[in-house]
This record gives sequence, structure tokens and C-alpha cells, in this order.
Amino acid sequence: MGEANVEIEYVSVGANRHTAVADWSHDGLVAFGADTNIALWRPHDARPRGVVGLVPGHRDTVKAVKFLPRGDDEQLTYLLSGSDDHCLKVWALPPDGSAVRCIHTASEHAAAINCIATLDGRARGTSPATAIFATGAADASIKIWAFDGEKARVLQTLNLRPKFFPLAVALSRLEEDGGALVLAAAGTRDTIQIFVAESAADPEFRLQATLTGHEGWIRSLDFAWEKKPHGAYSDLLLASASQDKYIRLWRLHRGKELPAAVVNGADPSLGAYLPGKSPSNKPHRLEATGKDFTITFEALLLGHDDWIYSAKWDTTPDVPALRLLSTSADNTLAIWEADSSSGIWVTNVRLGEISREKGATTATGSTGGFWTGLWSPDGMSVVCLGRTGSWRVWRYNQEEDRWTPQIGISGHTRAVTGIAWASNGDYLLSTSSDQTTRLHGSWKQNNTWHEMARPQIHGYDLNCIDSLGPSRFVSGADEKLMRVFYEPKAVAKLLDRLCDISDSGTAVEAMPDAANMPVLGLSNKAIETVDDDIEIDTSAHFEADREVLDPGTTVRSSALEIDHPPFEDSLSRHTLWPEAEKLYGHGYEISCLAVSRAGDLVASACRASSINHAVIRLFETRNWTEIKPPLAAHSLTVTRLRFSPDDRNLLSVGRDRQWAVFEREQEGSLGYKLLQANPKGHSRMILDAAWAPSTDSSPTFATAGRDRMVKIWRRGEADFACLTTIAETHPATAIDFLPRPNKDGHFILAVGNEAGKISIHYLDSASLAVSSSFTLRAALCLAKPVLELAWRPRIDSNDLAVAGEDSSLRVYRIMENQS
Repeated sequence: MGEANVEIEYVSVGANRHTAVADWSHDGLVAFGADTNIALWRPHDARPRGVVGLVPGHRDTVKAVKFLPRGDDEQLTYLLSGSDDHCLKVWALPPDGSAVRCIHTASEHAAAINCIATLDGRARGTSPATAIFATGAADASIKIWAFDGEKARVLQTLNLRPKFFPLAVALSRLEEDGGALVLAAAGTRDTIQIFVAESAADPEFRLQATLTGHEGWIRSLDFAWEKKPHGAYSDLLLASASQDKYIRLWRLHRGKELPAAVVNGADPSLGAYLPGKSPSNKPHRLEATGKDFTITFEALLLGHDDWIYSAKWDTTPDVPALRLLSTSADNTLAIWEADSSSGIWVTNVRLGEISREKGATTATGSTGGFWTGLWSPDGMSVVCLGRTGSWRVWRYNQEEDRWTPQIGISGHTRAVTGIAWASNGDYLLSTSSDQTTRLHGSWKQNNTWHEMARPQIHGYDLNCIDSLGPSRFVSGADEKLMRVFYEPKAVAKLLDRLCDISDSGTAVEAMPDAANMPVLGLSNKAIETVDDDIEIDTSAHFEADREVLDPGTTVRSSALEIDHPPFEDSLSRHTLWPEAEKLYGHGYEISCLAVSRAGDLVASACRASSINHAVIRLFETRNWTEIKPPLAAHSLTVTRLRFSPDDRNLLSVGRDRQWAVFEREQEGSLGYKLLQANPKGHSRMILDAAWAPSTDSSPTFATAGRDRMVKIWRRGEADFACLTTIAETHPATAIDFLPRPNKDGHFILAVGNEAGKISIHYLDSASLAVSSSFTLRAALCLAKPVLELAWRPRIDSNDLAVAGEDSSLRVYRIMENQS
């Protein structure tokens, strides 16, 4: 088998929540930090494919990502990234879309890199390829770098006094055609420090001014040139966004005399009553290359109700006036423009969740706000990053003169702990430590994968999941019970319309309309949708009257009558599944569960350090009662449970290094009894197990252990014995058999290990010997351990779902070699 036989069907990952975590290149590519990876996404693709690639390389969370402005004759695009691993990496992105490669790694900083600022255009007086940029890190220093196309070298280190951690840096020329540079730095103090360097060829920055006025940490800084008609000399504007809920604009003006507006006191907001200290308009003097400059306070932008995380200028050349995009923890995104007659800065556009109908809880709303906003290269689109790690997109519609939402991307923000295909393979369910369960499906119109529903938003980290047929599933979390969910009518109709998923055996009209989560609960309740023309009383006191409809939890009947995958606000509020049942019995957090192939049994286990708690409990799904007594075999936590293809056997493996096989007591009975246990199945703990497809030969299963071994066991005359051992380079953490033999009669076994590598093995179904193997190419492997693998239970395709500790969920199509 060749490694070229693997196609990427789907990659889903959530972004890290940091202001500097993303950038949008002039080629239309958005790069953002996603756990330790850098994710690449093209929001303007004709087919909205979502994440087109994940670039591994960093060893810790990526916090800052920035594209270097491209030189006139440069073919490659360069990307800078900074991480909690103290490293700065420079990446080269070829124009043909081939593999991204890291061309330089620098570890001069002694702590996490929080922000990166680049200088537009190449430095004058240097070789044409030299680019200047600055990085700010949690070692309370800013480093100035020069990049010559091959490696980055430090030109200067600024140790900040008084000491603070820089959260934002901005870099610009002092004059549009001059050589002097200005650097603004701010962070965990309420002041902005302005440094000036005489020349870009060999910059040496000196602190020349400290701007005061903000009353909270400063999260974002951005420079832009004011747009003046007929080539008049323009001033440089600096926008600073702070946790004090305000944005301040500062004007850098050439010459000793002050700008006209300041002399005349033209800004009406200066005399108005403002919260906190009155804005000081003391001019600050700068000097560079023998010229004088002044910095004055220009305007105070009021309008956000919570911390402001980012403020970005639209620098598109052909836009007549400057525009500023701000994102805030109040769930809104605002576009500001200066009024042409008065010069007062006003909000022209406000997007996000402005209405009273926000989520009822911090879980179902996007409470936590927007962390960063970006302009598209043409200035006609904006994207913003929400608390759930998802990106929302708005595009300006010129005909209607309004901003309309577009399809964004979403994904888990922490380790994906469990995955399960629907029993017929129609859709994929995933659970994560980010406390959500998500449903992913293929949109038939574009043949692209998207998150179609978010059935469970919980208060505990979720650990495991399995499907109970086409419209139900059961999940387990860091709590002592399991929860069973069933599909609401709105989601069933949405999946039918978008994904062609319809289940003839389930009466859609008998389903509940939708679900919501009570303000103080963890159990999703079934609710009826509200007609679009009904007014909801938003003045009622929910605390006094629990029967009153909370506007945050109502679902309009038209909410999911859409012809595209749901946007983030619909996913988090309108696609919850109602909870049908709770299954009790365990004494500690649920570690794993499995549903029988017939769907009539749920087997589960919990974390345990004694024989009493390491039992396996069985629940029948007709009346949801437990089948006593529980099955005892293990002494420590059971890590995986699997029913055999014919439900005759139940396999369990655990941290106590043993596996156990239970068999049905008799035909028609739901009870199981111990058939065989092997206390020395592996020399280290066993992490996963899987049954081979049913054939005429004896039952066969595989186990994967921390001892770097995958063992294949088959039942002989009496007992199961190990017939084949596959050695891995790292501890094997996940395995799964394709549910059917391939056309040559071979079993196909996928193995994932702790290093993130995935390999495919072809086993002879008679002898179980390995006939061939291949490892997926490095670009398809994970940066962290593979936590679970699951083949799609369908006849027509070999789709493999991969759950990773790096918060990524992937679906790969494994093509069979035609020869």
C-alpha cells in the first residue's frame, strides 16, 4: 500500500482564545492557532470546506500568528507563530498550496510569546528581502527581529520598565516615506509605551513617551495612516483597546505645532461627562532623524459594555475613509467610522448577539464574548472568534447595504475524548473535554462536512459516547451517571434537508420540537417551538415565575428551517437534544461505555482503584433497568468495552494489564458471564481493544497497550490465544477494525499511538499474519496522542474518524490499492 492513498474528508478544530491568535493574508488565507497546531482556512472558497490543513510543530499552545507582508518579487508567503513553548517559528507557504514547512525556529525568549507585530513594506537601506518585526513575551521583554528570507535574528531586546507583560505591540513608520520607526507596546498596565528608532536599517528603539488614560489592561494596539484627499500629508493614528471598556485613538502628527483639531478643541466628547478620569490632552513630543512629532489624544470610543479584546483598522487602499473593527466580551462586534461633517467617531455597524434573546446560561449562549476580529483583504468581510472556539463570518452585501452572516467553522477546543458513528454511518458524534457533544454530517449540496448540531452542552468534561440507533445516543462524563438523548424534530428535519439523512423507522412528527437547558440545571428538557409571530414578554421576572418563557431559551419554529449548515448562534441555542434518561449505579466518574450492536444493552465502567468499583454494569434499553449482578474481572479502571459483531461476547480491557471476555448466558438472555480473563495480556496497561469482523472462523479481537504492542487474539479449541503481535514505535493508544473484510478477504486494522502516528495493517483473515502495512504521511498525523479511532459502518467507503488530544477531529478516506 502507498501513503498517497489517503484523502482528507474533514478536519474540525477550535481556535485558541487569544487576541493575537489569527491573521488574514492578502491571498485570502486565515491562519489561526488551534491547540499546538496552526490551522489554515479559506473563508472565501466557493466550496466552504472549513479547515484545509493543520500544521504541527509547536510543543505548546500557539498564542500569536502573523503573516509577514510580502515583498514585490517574493513567491513565498511567510508566516510567524509564537507559542507557550517560548519558540518563535517562521513558516514558508508555497503559492501552489503544497506542504507548509518550518524554515526557522528561534527560542531567544524565556517565556510564552503573546503578540507579534510586523512592519508593512521592507526596510529601506537594507537588502531588499529584509523584513522587520517585533515579538512581545511573558518574560516582560520585546525583541526586534530582522528576517532575510532564511532565518530571523534578534536586533534588539527591550526590557520593559516599569515591568509589565506585553499583550499587544504595533509597529509602523513615523512617516509614509521616511526611515524612522515607531513601536507601541502595552499589556498588563494601563499605560502605552512609545519607542522610536532612527532608521529601519539598524533599528535601535528608545522609549520617548508614555500614554496614560486607560484604566485597565490594554489588549490590542494597531497603527493606520489617516486617509487624506489629493495626496496631502497624513497623520498616523493609533487605536488602543482596553479592559476598561473603551477604545482610545491617538494621533501622531509631524511638526511641533499641534494638529488643528486639538488646538481648536474640536472634539465634542472631550468636554462631555465621561466615566473615570477626564481625558487628558497633554501633547507628547517625539524626535527622530532631526524631525519633531507630537502625539495627542484624538477620541474616546464608547459603546461596548464589557472588556474589549481587539481593535483593528481596515487598511484596504481603495476604501475612502478609515474604519475600525472592535470585538468585545459583550458578544458584539462594532465597525467605527469618523462622521464626515463633525469628525466624531460613531458605530456604523454592530454585529453579533445584540438582542435580549441571548443564551439562558453561559453554556448555551456565547457568553464569554468575541476574542478577536479580522478584516478580509478586500475590506468586504469580517470574521470573529467566539468563546466556543468557533469563527463567525459576515460579508457586506452591496445591493442590500447590509452585513449578512456566512458559513463559518467550529470545532472542539480541548481534547476529543470519544467518537461514535451513527449505527447506519449517516453522521459522526464527538465528545470532548470542552464539555460539548457535537454532531458532524456531510452537506449533500457541496459534499463538504460541517457541524450540524450540538446535542449536549454540559457542566462536566465528557469522556465517552456511543450511538443507540439512528436517533438516540448515550454519553458519559466526569460524573457518576450516564445520560441518554434523543433527537428533536427540528434537528431531524434539518439533517433530512441538508444531509439526506432520514430514518424510516422513527416517526419524526412524534419527536419533541426542540430542547433547552434550564438556568440552573444540566439536563436538557424537551420544549415546544414558538411561532414567529408571537411576542415574548422580556420584562417578566424568571426568578419569581418559573413557568414564564425565558426569551433566552425559546426556539422559534423557523430557527432551523434553513438551507445551509447552522451558524454558531443556532448551534449553541437551537440544536440541543432533549434528555430521555439517566443511568445510575457507578461510584466514580464514567470511564467508558459501549452499546450492543442490536441496541438493546449499554455496558459501562467507571474510574476505579479497587475490585468493588472496577465492575462493568449492564443496562437494558427498553426500561433502562440495570441487569444484576455487575460483571467483575478487573481491579483497576476499565479503559474500553466492546461488544462482538454478533453480541455474543463482551470484551473489556483495563489499566490492570488484563483483558476479559464475557459471553451471553443463554440465547435470548441479556445477562453475561465471564468466559476467560487474561491477567497478563500485556506487560503494561491496555488502552484499547476491537473485535475483528465476523467471519466463518473463530471470534478474533485485538488489544493495544502501553507496552508498544498490538496483539491479535483468536479463540481456539477452548481459550483465546495470541496469534500475532504488531510492534509499535510508541505506546498504542487507539485501534479499530474495519467492520468488514476488504475485497481480498483481509482484515484492515487501524492503529494510533501516543506520538500521533496512524498506521494501517492488512491481516490475513485465516492466519492473522500481517500481509502489508503503511503509515499515514507526517502531514496527516497528529501532534499529540490519538485518543480514539472509528471506521464508518458503511459498505461503500473506507472512512476513518480520528479523535486527537490536540482538540482535532478528522475524517480520512483510505483508498484501497487497485493493484
